[in-house]
Amino acid sequence: MGLLDDTTQQEYYNGNDFGNYQFVSLEDIINQFMIVYVGEGKIIPKAKRLDVAFHAQRALAELSFDTFKSFKAQEITVPATLQMVLPHDYVNYTKISWVDSAGIKHLLYPTSKTSNPKSFQQDSNGDYLFSNEDLIESGNLIINGGFNGVSNWALNVEGASQNALATTINTNTTQGTVPVTTTVPATSVAWIYGFDGYAMGAYNLPEDYAIAQQDVSLSSQTNYTVTYTVSNYTSGGFRFTAVDQNGDFYTGTTRSANGTFTETFLLGDPAGGIGQSGYPPRTFWIESVGSSTNGAIDSVSIVKVGNENTNTTTANYKSGTPPENQDDYQDDIYWPMEGSRYGLDPQHAQANGSFYIDQVSGKIHFSSNISGKTVILDYISDSLGTDGEMQVHKFAEEAMYKWMSHAILAGKANIPEYQVNRFKKERFAAIRTAKLRLSNLKLEELTQILRGKSKQIKH
Repeated sequence: MGLLDDTTQQEYYNGNDFGNYQFVSLEDIINQFMIVYVGEGKIIPKAKRLDVAFHAQRALAELSFDTFKSFKAQEITVPATLQMVLPHDYVNYTKISWVDSAGIKHLLYPTSKTSNPKSFQQDSNGDYLFSNEDLIESGNLIINGGFNGVSNWALNVEGASQNALATTINTNTTQGTVPVTTTVPATSVAWIYGFDGYAMGAYNLPEDYAIAQQDVSLSSQTNYTVTYTVSNYTSGGFRFTAVDQNGDFYTGTTRSANGTFTETFLLGDPAGGIGQSGYPPRTFWIESVGSSTNGAIDSVSIVKVGNENTNTTTANYKSGTPPENQDDYQDDIYWPMEGSRYGLDPQHAQANGSFYIDQVSGKIHFSSNISGKTVILDYISDSLGTDGEMQVHKFAEEAMYKWMSHAILAGKANIPEYQVNRFKKERFAAIRTAKLRLSNLKLEELTQILRGKSKQIKH
């Protein structure tokens, strides 16, 4: 009956499943529970294996939160966005720290004085702008991408080619800007506002008939994502052109079908048109392709990659010097404030950095002094991620059996209350014992810590 009969020492040391003997798989716990606890003459006369498996998973998840040790950790190098995506099996964190060149962890402190609220586009009067009756989030660099009115857009800008189009614009009375046409061509050949709601309709457009928006915050060597919707398409095609502050541009893929299209690109990439001039800087275009283009454009957006939803609160948190780094004891700020630092919030009396977790977006936001540093996230999972993770430490095996027994009996009808309460007490006692065992207290380690305190501990 030895548990190690099937594995020789040579097989163990030549393999990669080290230290696994301290764990019991969830499948083994279910099998052993069905054999020992369920059956005629036993405490649970009858129970379906499916019910037992359900309560076993619930017991594993609940015990993972506050009884089992958390061994899960993830390391990243914090990018310029100062963001970290939460792991797919994340439930809660135990600690977040950055690592120095010696591999030593420095604890980061959570801040409760900021957040990541949603921000929406507003006009000069403070009124919200809408796209298909939905608010437009501020991460979109295009103003009024839903064409709720024609403000901010130049319509029916005409040219025989891209360069001719650019030349036409640059020879306008206002050099380097997009002219807003005052005379709308006949509806047989034109971009017409208000098609099928607020969409921008295209009627029999020749090559390079465009709508454009100027003063778009586009920068060279920056990644952007463009999204727009084509509807009521019958002929021709549509494409976008984005122009950076240098006049370099990127022209997107031609779309010749209905649908919502998304394209991510690097603005200023040599393959996209760098060095070619003519377009006014910081402009965004949607142009016709072909001799006769018919359809409608709606829901236009262009966002900077990693900055899809920006707001003033988050921007200030990321860009400013962290408050915990502003009060250097040697700077000029401290000395005039001598004697007034009483009551300083301890979470700000450190220079490691801070973070907050945006549960809605599933991201961790770091203070600016953490940029480029290696950060380790130690976190808790519910242990139900994979079959390999569904394991129970042998110190807590009995707690699993007691939990499952109580849960099954409590869910059955006609079970005496005293019997349910008995297993409730046994479950509580087993969990308490598991916590004590898993705390892994060592007398020598406690003694070593106490020797560093004010009262000396003799050997």
